[in-house]
Amino acid sequence: MSRSIIRRADADLKHAWLARFQALPPSARHALREALLDLRKDAQHRAQHQWRRHKGPMACYWRAVGVYAGHIARALR
Repeated sequence: MSRSIIRRADADLKHAWLARFQALPPSARHALREALLDLRKDAQHRAQHQWRRHKGPMACYWRAVGVYAGHIARALR
């Protein structure tokens, strides 16, 4: 699969989800954004904890959870 197809699919998904988020009432968007930011903070803490315990795969998992939660929270602005 070529990169241009992947980029086009990513852009299509981004626009579809942005439209869905914008359709939510402002109070729902705010509450969801706050919950996602809390999830991001917790996931970052868990990633650091797992890294200190030398649990690389779990640290990577929690790091990814935090990144995705942050990206979605930014889309809700």
